Amino acid sequence: MTGNPFIRVEGLAKAYGPTTVFRDLWMSIDKGEFICLIGHSGCGKTTILNALAGLEEVSDGAILMDGREIDGPSLDRAVIFQSHALMPWMSVLENVDFAVRSRWPGWNKAKRHQHALKFIELVGLAGAANKKPAELSGGMKQRVGIARALSIEPKMLLMDEPFSALDALTRGTLQDEVLRICHETQQTVFMITHDVDEAILLADKIVLMTNGPQAVIAEIVENTLPRDRSRHDLHRHPHYYRIRNHLIEFLVDRSKQFDRAAMDTRHPQITKPGLGGPTALDQSA
Repeated sequence: MTGNPFIRVEGLAKAYGPTTVFRDLWMSIDKGEFICLIGHSGCGKTTILNALAGLEEVSDGAILMDGREIDGPSLDRAVIFQSHALMPWMSVLENVDFAVRSRWPGWNKAKRHQHALKFIELVGLAGAANKKPAELSGGMKQRVGIARALSIEPKMLLMDEPFSALDALTRGTLQDEVLRICHETQQTVFMITHDVDEAILLADKIVLMTNGPQAVIAEIVENTLPRDRSRHDLHRHPHYYRIRNHLIEFLVDRSKQFDRAAMDTRHPQITKPGLGGPTALDQSA
């Protein structure tokens, strides 16, 4: 981590009545990093994402972006949910233009459309700009959602299992597209996923959460595969199975047996399983 990370999560906790979902979370994200969060249902993954988006208040702690505390929604942070949430009466272009207009209300229609079309083309939908959502496949609808989120040029993109409802072939194609787009734009991304292979393909670092309630960050795994990796040759890299086995072993075994009381949650360990074992790096708050 750099000395001045872009995002700082400091002592974050969330409780609903007497039940503490997660507690004392500490994490940093640098500009341009792609972070994936993995954990079993009930550990508060979506709540963490909503807190980063400013859509949900936390019970304790703070989140800072560029040194300023997040205290509500902002166009500096765009969210892509599992559902595309497109407005069915609008065309692809109009759906993206709606977001552009919210970001730059002083722009005229021609300028907005030109800007929107750039991002529609970026996600490979140039020929579908005038189609309505009912005329699109599920994967195409998610592409529109991605274009709409990117069109406001957010400082951070937040993704809550955006490909989980798609078939395997479409999901793989969109993973490749997101990887390409994020590398081209140097977009900072925080993404929730249950798919270990998806995390290995997309993420620079993978955050592992223990089971809830009272969930904590157990470990942050650094992806040692080269950034120019592709889905087709991922499994051929010598580090791939070490990383994959490390993540699977956590989800199957260690996430349930984790000794929370013995953990210093202010300094979650960063491990490099592809390089032959854990390496603790300083993450002082």
